[in-house]
Amino acid sequence: MLGRRAFLAWAGAAGSVAVPARALTAPPPPQAEVDKPAPAFDVVDTRGRHQTLARFAGRTVVLEWTSPTCPFAAAQYESGRMQALQTWARGRGVVWLTVLSSHPSRSDWLEPEAAEAFDQKRGGNPTALLIDDSGAMGHAYGAMTANHMFVIDRKGVLLYAGGIDDAMSTKAAEVSQAHNYVRAALDDILAGRKVKTATSEPAGCAIAYAG
Repeated sequence: MLGRRAFLAWAGAAGSVAVPARALTAPPPPQAEVDKPAPAFDVVDTRGRHQTLARFAGRTVVLEWTSPTCPFAAAQYESGRMQALQTWARGRGVVWLTVLSSHPSRSDWLEPEAAEAFDQKRGGNPTALLIDDSGAMGHAYGAMTANHMFVIDRKGVLLYAGGIDDAMSTKAAEVSQAHNYVRAALDDILAGRKVKTATSEPAGCAIAYAG
């Protein structure tokens, strides 16, 4: 199971400052555990469709938690790496679900239409964009930051949980040169190999859950 010592961050006037997750209010214990069946979910996407894990049985699934205000997430798209990885993965039959778990009481919550427009503007190319504004899906997976990523194999087993890459950066140039853990995990899974790096520390802005 992924350790709880993920790095969260907030963007200040002078830049972004990382703080340990334990310094913030902890979410309920997650159900997700690497090498175990991934938690089921039923979440409506920006087009009003119910997206469930069961619907994608027999296919590899990537879950990408994101935020419209996080500079760590923005750097991934400014570099072009996130949308390129989405396109590459979908071209190989992988389902890519981008998830917004911000609560309606939080400043970065978006209504479905606005969320769809935001993702299109930054060039996102997911299979669907999910609005998990209750936080149920995010808490089940233990999603802690924008850019917290999960990869589930065709049997529904969680095989990767952690950050998108080893840059932990808000700078697109640094992101462009980083080792991408999700791409590496997908390469292993699609080739039928054991995932070499199954967990890593997620970095980014804390998910804006309720409270």
